[in-house]
Amino acid sequence: MTRKERWQTLLDLLVERGELEVEPAAEALGVSAATIRRDLDQLAEQQLLVRTRGGAVLHGVSYELPLRYRTSRRAAEKGRISETVAALIVPGEVIGLTGGTTTTEVARALAARPDLATGSPALTVVTNALNIAGELVIRPQFKIVLTGGVARPQSYELTGPLAMEVLGQLSVDTAVVGVDAFDPSDGAATRHEDEAAMNRLLCERASRVVIAADSSKLGVRAFARIVATDAVDVLVTDTGLAPSVAGEFEAAGVEVIRV
Repeated sequence: MTRKERWQTLLDLLVERGELEVEPAAEALGVSAATIRRDLDQLAEQQLLVRTRGGAVLHGVSYELPLRYRTSRRAAEKGRISETVAALIVPGEVIGLTGGTTTTEVARALAARPDLATGSPALTVVTNALNIAGELVIRPQFKIVLTGGVARPQSYELTGPLAMEVLGQLSVDTAVVGVDAFDPSDGAATRHEDEAAMNRLLCERASRVVIAADSSKLGVRAFARIVATDAVDVLVTDTGLAPSVAGEFEAAGVEVIRV
């Protein structure tokens, strides 16, 4: 396990449990206690946790990991989902990408498609995610449109009135939306109202709405609603989605693709 992988795992465990002790963490990761102490010290220097005598605790109850430190949990599922979503995109389309770990993988899958290696442009990508724009801007065949706005350090997403003003002037063919929750009755949602507002507007400006989400986010609710279920055209998820829940989405008019 690399240092980056250890850090991701430690931070993820910390978010789940609220606190960590050195010895149990060392046993869980299969490394020495000295390695865990060193890792925790370095993470504390970056203000990602607070060191205690025997381990570490969160900064506070509203703690949220920055995107770059979120675990690669369900990485295989997200890989399949992102490749499937990328395959739905037609060369020459204008697509919108929200921020998030799964949509970031979609951006990478699009960049790897051989049939999108050339074009003028091969794709036009509208996004409010700084990290996605940064990854794709080096592809000269992609036209990148980045909204303005105020950046959220945790997700790299731009939000606020300036972002809304820019996005409201644009139209996209396909919006690819990452969510924290998608329930057949309650619709798609996220934890933050400012992100929900941006994602909602992107959906309104799109001819087709595709939600990319692993099955752990389905059949559950989150604080801020993005859109109702019947506003979503396609859901791409993994095979962990229960057939009964898939049927509820399909009854609401959503095409469900399980990979």
